[in-house]
Amino acid sequence: MKKTLATAALTALMAAGPVMADLVFPSLSYRTGPYAAGGIPFADGYADYFTLLNERDGGIGGVKTKLLECETGYNTEKGVECYESTKGEGALVYQPLSTGITYQLIPKTTADDIPMHTMGYGRTSAANGDVFSHTFNYPGTYWNGASGAVNYLLEINNGDIKGKKIALVYHNSAYGKEPIRTLEELSKKHGFELSLLPVDHPGQEQKSQWLQIRREKPDNVLMWGWGVMNQVAIQEAANIRFPMENFIGIWWSGAEHDVMPAGAKANGYKALTFHNVGRDFPVFADMQKYVVDAGKAAGAGDQIGNVLYNRGMYAAMLAAEAAKTAQEIHGTKDITASMMRDGMEALSITEEKMDSLGMPNFGPSFEVSCENHGGPGLVGVTQWDAENKTWSLISDFKATDMEVIGALIEADSTSYAKENNIASNCNK
Repeated sequence: MKKTLATAALTALMAAGPVMADLVFPSLSYRTGPYAAGGIPFADGYADYFTLLNERDGGIGGVKTKLLECETGYNTEKGVECYESTKGEGALVYQPLSTGITYQLIPKTTADDIPMHTMGYGRTSAANGDVFSHTFNYPGTYWNGASGAVNYLLEINNGDIKGKKIALVYHNSAYGKEPIRTLEELSKKHGFELSLLPVDHPGQEQKSQWLQIRREKPDNVLMWGWGVMNQVAIQEAANIRFPMENFIGIWWSGAEHDVMPAGAKANGYKALTFHNVGRDFPVFADMQKYVVDAGKAAGAGDQIGNVLYNRGMYAAMLAAEAAKTAQEIHGTKDITASMMRDGMEALSITEEKMDSLGMPNFGPSFEVSCENHGGPGLVGVTQWDAENKTWSLISDFKATDMEVIGALIEADSTSYAKENNIASNCNK
C-alpha cells in the first residue's frame, strides 16, 4: 500500500510538469577595494530587486531568480576570473560594472553565446548591434553623456558656447578616456576650447590639475571620475572657489558619497543621469515590505533611494524585463542565455510598463533592436542640494547629438569588425 501511494504521488508530481531551474543572474560586484563606496549600494540595489521579484511575484514568469555574486574589487583580472567561474552555472546575462572588464569580456561572451549589459559604461561603439551581437549598453552611453553635457551648456547659454573654455578632468583609464573623441568632435562643431586633465588612479592627487584650472579659468569643468577621485575633485574645486553650478560630472560622479565630504561647499554641483533620483516611487514601498522588513535585504536597507542603489535596482529591472520578453518570444519560462540575448534585443520599455512596475518616470522610454543596442541615448541633469542632502532632476531626459555620435560609433565598430573578421549580425 505504501509503495502504491508513493508511486501515485510520484506520478502526480511528474504530471504537474518539470521543476524549472532558477533563472541565474551573476553579480560582478566590488564591495572591497578603492571603489567600494560606489560598488556596495549598486550591488545591494541589484540583489534586492531580484529578491523582491522572488518574494512578491514568485520570480519571473513563475520561475525563481538566483543571484550569483562574485567579488571583483573592480579589478579586470578578477572580473574575468569571476566570469569564467560562473558562466557554467546557467548565467543569463553579465553586468561587469567596469569598462576594463567589459573590453575583456566582449569576445568571451560572444563566443559563449551569453549576453552582456554595460548600462551607461563600457565600449560605446557596442551600441552597434550589427557588429557587437552580445553586448548591450542601453539606455545610453558615455558618448551620449558627453553630448548631453554639451547640449546642457548650449541650453543655458542660449545656444552659443563658441569661445567658451571647457576642461575635462578624467580618470586616466579606458573609462575616463571614453568621452574624449566625442568632446573633440563637439568642440569643432560648436567652437569651444577643450582642455584635457587626466588624473591617475585612484585619484587622491589632483593639486596640479586644479592649479591649472585656477590659472586657465575654464567656463565649465566636466568630470569622468570614480571613487575617491570624485570627492577629492569636488573638494579641490571648492578650495579654488570654482563655481559648483559650472561643474558637471558623468553619472558615475554624482552619488551621495561623492559630495557629502565637502559639506555645504558642494552645494549646486551637477551630474548627468539616465535615470531618476530619490525614493518617491511606489516600488520602494514594496521593497520595504517584502525585502527590508522581511530581513532579506542585501545590506542594511538604508541605501534605498540613494543614486547608486537606484541604479543597481534599475539594472536589475531591465534584466528582469528582458527575461520576461525572452520567455514570451520563445514560449518557455526556462530560458537560456541565448534566449535572454533575444529578449534583450527585443526589449521595449514604455511609460505604461514603468508605471505598472511602480517606477513611473524612473527612466526614459526606449526600444532596443538588432541594429541599436544602445537605446535612445537620452540624458538628464541632476543637482545636489547640500542643505537637504538630496539630488534633484533639473532637466528632462533629452536627446543627444546622434549625428556626431552615430558617425563615431560607425567608424569604431567598423574598424573592430574588420580587425576581428565579424560579418553582419543583422542581415542574416
